[in-house]
Amino acid sequence: MKDVVLVLQDGTKFKGRSFGYEQEVVGEVVFNTAMMGYPESLTDPSYAGQLMVLTYPLVGNYGVPPFTAEPNGLPTFMESDRIYASAIIVADYSADYSHWNAVESLGDWLKREHVPGITGIDTRQLTKLLREHGVMMGRLLFQDSAAEETASFVTEDTAYGNINWVERVSCKDIIRYNEGAGKRVVLVDCGVKANIIRCLVERGVEVIRVPWNYDYTDMDFDGLFLANGPGDPDMCVEAVEVLRKQMSRSRKPICGICMGNQLLAKAGGATIYKLKYGHRSHNQPVREVGTNRCYVTSQNHGYAVDAATLSNDWRELFVNMNDGSNEGIRHQTNPWFSSQFHPEACSGPVDTEFMFDRFIETL
Repeated sequence: MKDVVLVLQDGTKFKGRSFGYEQEVVGEVVFNTAMMGYPESLTDPSYAGQLMVLTYPLVGNYGVPPFTAEPNGLPTFMESDRIYASAIIVADYSADYSHWNAVESLGDWLKREHVPGITGIDTRQLTKLLREHGVMMGRLLFQDSAAEETASFVTEDTAYGNINWVERVSCKDIIRYNEGAGKRVVLVDCGVKANIIRCLVERGVEVIRVPWNYDYTDMDFDGLFLANGPGDPDMCVEAVEVLRKQMSRSRKPICGICMGNQLLAKAGGATIYKLKYGHRSHNQPVREVGTNRCYVTSQNHGYAVDAATLSNDWRELFVNMNDGSNEGIRHQTNPWFSSQFHPEACSGPVDTEFMFDRFIETL
């Protein structure tokens, strides 16, 4: 294993060893506290542009499943068509794996997809630093580029918040699933996870997947679904403009997840802010407002809706029990609602999959 150095934006350095593809990368360093699910997390487009730190110490021991597709074109065991995270950082990588569904090691998969993997890092110390300072940019340097360690790597072109990551990961053409089914749902692809599409298809609707900035307002559909995605929602001006146009024309049902929650809030006039270190885990507790019902949720986001900026037409639907941040909104009169967490939770708990049922009931 070749030596590698993780250099953070504040100058802090962590030394480790490479077990993936050997390539220098720059990205936003974030941490995920989930104990499992690295195949799903790595292929989640919401991780585009990020160096993913896994706080669970042992990673790789159950290998990687085959990259197969279902008849409808959705990947069977992954969340997209490839790895979207820029790199993965772990404390203890296991090259030896054992699982009934594994076909290769995590390291081999990373090398095949040209994604760096770093082991031997004190991820506990790194996570504590990120919690205290907040997420920051980082750079992976290999031995042959060590002389460049002091060079500035955060520029206008590389800063995470300056890039429209949604534009980079969204589909470029319209894709249809379950064509010919009863109700039609337009899904705005901001970086959608495969299991969101699967949850809709399993409920008997036709899904029309459109690019993030596509004008769908003249299309024939019964409901609108706003998907998850990476980066700053304030970069998605075109998507918000089209959504406002749709909301001014029709009361058709709208549901959003993660980035979709933020876009719906922005279309309703609210503002977004960046969380200090985000929510990336399988165990975020949320409460449904107006009830004592709490749910354990899977989450992956670095931005949140400022609930204080919601107009009188909107109310919070869920709140985070750890930090009080917004976890979903609803309109007072129209069938428009959303969640900041992932009810499809792949991987993670499926306690809140009822959100899809609520949406289908409104169609």
